[in-house]
Amino acid sequence: MSQARITIDRDFTIADVPRRLFGSFVEHMGRCVYTGIYEPGHPQADARGFRQDVLALVKEMGPTVVRYPGGNFVSGYRWEDGVGPAEDRPVRIDGAWHTIETNAFGLHEFMDWAKEADVEVMEAVNLGTRGVEEARALVEYANHPGGTYWSDLRRKNGAEQPFDIKLWCLGNELDGPWQIGGKTATEYGRLAQESAKAMKLVDPSIELVAVGSSGRSMPTFGTWEHTVLSHAYDEVDFVSMHAYYQEHDGDAESFLAESVDMDAFIEGVIATVDAVKAAGKHTKQVDISFDEWNVWDQVKYNDVEAGEIEKAGWRQHPRLIEDTYSVTDAVVVGTLLNSLLRHGDRVKIANQAQLVNVIAPIRSEEGGAAWRQTSFWPFERMARLAKGRILRLAVAAPQIETKRYGGVDAVDAAATWDEATGRVVVFVANRSLDEESDLTIDLHGLGDLRVVNAETLTIPEGGDRHTANLETAPDSVHMVPLARAEVVDGAVRSTLPPLSWSVIELDVTRA
Repeated sequence: MSQARITIDRDFTIADVPRRLFGSFVEHMGRCVYTGIYEPGHPQADARGFRQDVLALVKEMGPTVVRYPGGNFVSGYRWEDGVGPAEDRPVRIDGAWHTIETNAFGLHEFMDWAKEADVEVMEAVNLGTRGVEEARALVEYANHPGGTYWSDLRRKNGAEQPFDIKLWCLGNELDGPWQIGGKTATEYGRLAQESAKAMKLVDPSIELVAVGSSGRSMPTFGTWEHTVLSHAYDEVDFVSMHAYYQEHDGDAESFLAESVDMDAFIEGVIATVDAVKAAGKHTKQVDISFDEWNVWDQVKYNDVEAGEIEKAGWRQHPRLIEDTYSVTDAVVVGTLLNSLLRHGDRVKIANQAQLVNVIAPIRSEEGGAAWRQTSFWPFERMARLAKGRILRLAVAAPQIETKRYGGVDAVDAAATWDEATGRVVVFVANRSLDEESDLTIDLHGLGDLRVVNAETLTIPEGGDRHTANLETAPDSVHMVPLARAEVVDGAVRSTLPPLSWSVIELDVTRA
C-alpha cells in the first residue's frame, strides 16, 4: 500500500467556486436533442415533447449553464429557421454532421426547456457562414424588450418577455479546417471584434466568449489566441478552450494522467492571455471558458463512424459518437473536474460535452429508458458539493511512470471550504491500477473536524476497469461508501481503492 498526504490550510485559498464551472452542452448533433431531451410521443414526454425522465436526470446531475446550439453545427446554422410556427420551419441539410435538420426544435423550445431544467443559457452565434448583422439581430430578437422588428417578431412567436440571455459564444472552433467557414486568426479576430461591438451596442450587459484553439495540439495553438485577442481583447470577456481525451493502445497509465495535459493547456492559455493584456496595457481581465471537454474515443469516430454516416446518406438524428463509459473513463472525468476546479481563479465557465447520448453522462433510447453513465457521478457530486472557496493543496504522493507524461502523482486532488456551513469537501483520485493508497489529510486553522460522508467510485465487485453502465444494468457503477475514512489525532485517514475517484466531506469547527 502506498502512502500519500494532502495538506490543507484554511487561509490558503485560490478563488470562490465559479458556479458556471459545472456546465454542459446541447448541440444539434446525433441524438442529443432529438430522442435525447426532446421526443414528442415518448411515454414520458410532456405536451411540449420534453422527456421528463431525461429532465429528471439532468436536474439530478445539476448543470448550471448549458451551451447551445453548437458546436460544429452552429457554423452553418440559420437561427431564424428555428423560430416561428413549427409547421412553417424549413428542413435543412447540416453539413457539419451530414444529417437532415428538421428545425422542429429551436430557440424558443430550448429556452422553455432550460427554464424547466433551471439552467442558464449560453447561446452560440454563427460566425462561420454568417457575420455581424445576423449576430446583432439574434441579440435583438432574444434580449430587446419590444418595439423593433426582431423583438416584435419574438413577441409574435409567443415570447412576450425577453429571453435575457447574458452569455454568448462568438462562433465555434473557427481555427479548425473541419469547420464550415473556418478562418485565419486575423480574419476571425477582426470578425469577433466587430460582432462583439455590434452585439454589445444592442445589449451592453451581455458577456462574450471568443473562440480559442480547438485543442492544445493545433499547429496554431498559442499564436491563435494571441492574434485573436490582439484584435478583440477589449470587446470580449472570455476565450474558449476545447479538449477531449481517450485511452490509446491500452495505455491506461497515460490515460489516467490526462489531467496533467489539461493543467498545462490551461496554464498556457492563461500565459498568452496575460501577455496580450500586458502588451496592450489593458486593465480588464479576460478569463477562460473551457466550453468543451470530455473523454471521447476520437480514433473510433475518425476511423469508423464518420465514414458510416456518410455512406448511410442524409438522415435525421442518426446515432453519433454514443460512447459507453467505463470505470476508467469515469475516474479520468473526475480528475479533469479536479483540474478545472483547481484553476477556478481563471477558468470561470466549463461545459462537459455533451449532455445526452452524444459522449454524454446521460443516455436514452428512442421510445425507451434513460439512464446514468459512469461519468455522471463525478460531475453530480462536484456540482452539488463544491461550494465556498477553492483550497490550495499541497499533495505528496508516490509517482506513477507514464509513457506520455513521465512521472505523475498517484493521487490527484482538489478541495473546497465553505465557511458559512463549516464544510470542507475533498475530491481525490487514486490513479494506480493495482495499489491502494493510505491517505492522510492534514487540515490547519479549521479546528475540530468529523467525517460526514465518504464515497468512492471504483471497480465494482465482480467487475473490472472496463465495467460500464448499460441500459440493461444502469446502476452497475455508482458511488459507494469508502471502506475507511476517519479522524485520527486531528487528521483524516482514509484508504483509497486502486483506480478510484472519491469524495470526503468534513464538518469543521473553526479555531
